[in-house]
Amino acid sequence: MSDPRRRHDAYVRVRGAREHNLQGVDVDIPRDVLVVFTGVSGSGKSSLAFGTIYAEAQRRYFESVAPYARRLIHQVGAPKVGDITGLPPAVSLQQRRSAPTSRSSVGTVTNLSNSLRMLFSRAGDYPRGAERLDSDAFSPNTAAGACPECHGLGQVHRTTEESLVPDPSLSIRAGAIAAWPGAWQGKNLRDVLDALGYDVNRPWRELPAEQREWILFTDEQPVVTVHPVRDADRIQRPYQGTYMSARRYVMKTFSDSKSPTLRARAERFLTSAPCPVCGGSRLRPEALAVTFAGRTIAELAALPLSELAGSLAPRGEAARVLTDDLRARIVPVVELGLGYLSLDRATPTLSTGELQRLRLATQLRSGLFGVVYVLDEPSAGLHPADTEALLTVLDRLKAAGNSVFVVEHHLDVVRGADWLVDVGPRAGEHGGRVLHSGPVAELAGVAESATARFLFDRSPAPEREVRSPHGQLKVGPVSRHNLRGVSAAFPLGVLTAVTGVSGSGKSTLIGEVTEELAGVGRL
Repeated sequence: MSDPRRRHDAYVRVRGAREHNLQGVDVDIPRDVLVVFTGVSGSGKSSLAFGTIYAEAQRRYFESVAPYARRLIHQVGAPKVGDITGLPPAVSLQQRRSAPTSRSSVGTVTNLSNSLRMLFSRAGDYPRGAERLDSDAFSPNTAAGACPECHGLGQVHRTTEESLVPDPSLSIRAGAIAAWPGAWQGKNLRDVLDALGYDVNRPWRELPAEQREWILFTDEQPVVTVHPVRDADRIQRPYQGTYMSARRYVMKTFSDSKSPTLRARAERFLTSAPCPVCGGSRLRPEALAVTFAGRTIAELAALPLSELAGSLAPRGEAARVLTDDLRARIVPVVELGLGYLSLDRATPTLSTGELQRLRLATQLRSGLFGVVYVLDEPSAGLHPADTEALLTVLDRLKAAGNSVFVVEHHLDVVRGADWLVDVGPRAGEHGGRVLHSGPVAELAGVAESATARFLFDRSPAPEREVRSPHGQLKVGPVSRHNLRGVSAAFPLGVLTAVTGVSGSGKSTLIGEVTEELAGVGRL
């Protein structure tokens, strides 16, 4: 590993950085190497890497964009810094996700879906007499390809009387229709029903079946005059109220609301099932009739990426070019420990660490050079066995002629750096200073550094008393994602660690535990 200090001209020089808790930081950081920013949580390392360096690179880029176009792009704002010189263009890969959508998948994040669709369009086996399809016909996110029944979602969402009215012993006025909104809007719907002549004080189960059916599922929206009950403190005048059934309210909220909280609440009253027309494949029958290597595009998209790469046996020159490109794009994803994912895996089910590594794998194929990649804990969620592969990928970005700036806590990634910027010594107002900017080994002499104590101190961890559990929480059998009928018993009242390589299913299992605890009122 060469010493970056030998190239005195290849530095990003920061002067007077005051973003968040940074205390007028001056620091010189070499380019074209792997730089790791360390420090305790809240010390200011992200404020330096993202809030200052990346933010300034983005600001300079926006200055080159036409004013009318700037309005269409999210801008982070100018950082509080005196001056930054030697700063190349920057690409940020942070631990964040966009607004969750069931249409976003591993395939769309990595652009692998586009390549697979092109393969089926150009080299797929079509039924005799079938018209050749454009690549859009193999996408569930286009009108040409989406199943007309589920609109390309693969699932149909329905409401039932049991989901909308969990306690039929209650009356409508007492809140039997749990799916309705609270506060004034829910009271309004109850008052409208009362004005329509329905008995809102009678237990739900005692209402005639045809009335229950209309109240919950009608598409009619009658308008009636509501005469509110007089309040002792105020007089409420009659008003025109419009009725909306419980199903209509839930479906409208789930489809149209911009509020994640309201959408999540509405989803509680829905039951989901695979689309009866496409079987959950999300595509039209014409697209599902085309095969490659004996499989439909939906079947290939459901394979783990590590298995998909081996299933793309080319036939003919056109297929060879496309399959070679697909396999080359899959390789970095597998190298980053994500070979267990399938192209059709929805992004809302991924961790932020998985999403960031997918974006990192995509950047390896971008062909960019001369830029600064700023990453936020790419080791998040990685098993120690996968860390070496991560370092290999980061080295490949560097070898392509880029600078790699990484905010990290994982000590193996820190040890693999060419240059270390340690921020601290503690968090908030007690941090915000650069304690060290130089080769990793030289941090050992910085007494104030919390990172140094963990990086170089080989003393065994102190022993502590192990608590005894009181009871168990039994979970399972769980069949979700890659778990197949897994059952487990977790001790209560103690600290339990769930381990395994990335993608082994530990987060899926813990998610099931969380739901169990929530169900019994312990969360």
